[in-house]
Amino acid sequence: MDAISLIGACSILSAGLCMGIGGIGSAFGEGNAAASALHAMAQQPDEASRIRSTLFVSMAMVETSALYSLLIAFLTLYANPFWNYAVEMAAK
Repeated sequence: MDAISLIGACSILSAGLCMGIGGIGSAFGEGNAAASALHAMAQQPDEASRIRSTLFVSMAMVETSALYSLLIAFLTLYANPFWNYAVEMAAK
């Protein structure tokens, strides 16, 4: 296996792991926040509108971890500095 194939395979593997771990963490966080909000709404129905607005803000904050994972995965796939170095070394 040459260096270019190895770097390409490692980039794809690391991007997949990054999205897998980031997506699982975000899903557990969002599920926990939603369950807690539903429990709080069941306990205090009069405060449901305030709980719902706080839930939406917290969901957006939890979702940013998945978006950051997506950003890192795209950078790993499309802006990998090792790829350019390997192509330059292969051309020599």
